[in-house]
Amino acid sequence: MYPEEIVLPMKAELTENGFEDLETPEQVEEYVNKEGTTLVMINSVCGCSAGSARPGVLMAVANSDKKPENLTTTFAGFDIDAVKKVRELLMPYPPSSPAVALFKGGELVHFIERHQIEGRPAQMIASNLIAAFNKHC
Repeated sequence: MYPEEIVLPMKAELTENGFEDLETPEQVEEYVNKEGTTLVMINSVCGCSAGSARPGVLMAVANSDKKPENLTTTFAGFDIDAVKKVRELLMPYPPSSPAVALFKGGELVHFIERHQIEGRPAQMIASNLIAAFNKHC
């Protein structure tokens, strides 16, 4: 498990911008199964998370007319049980962090895996998400 002093500032980058921090499996179930759409950002200490995933997600939310009703995040290697629950809901996709999932009425409708984030600029992640928001939100 990662130490708080490393994780908390990375969590804050999202929570200070309106994202709900999911720390338990029960919170994951509650948000994913809400009516409408829920974005789940699986945050991580990985450099691609800091370099493109978090900024890309924030850019998408700030620049899209259509947005998910629920913006959430959970942290791999820290919110162990919550991330495990999200990963169960993402099956058959293998564990991936960072990653971004969009659920609609409890169903996974869009997913960006780590290999689709690595080496790509935040603008590309944002464009991918904005297209998904326009389609599903």
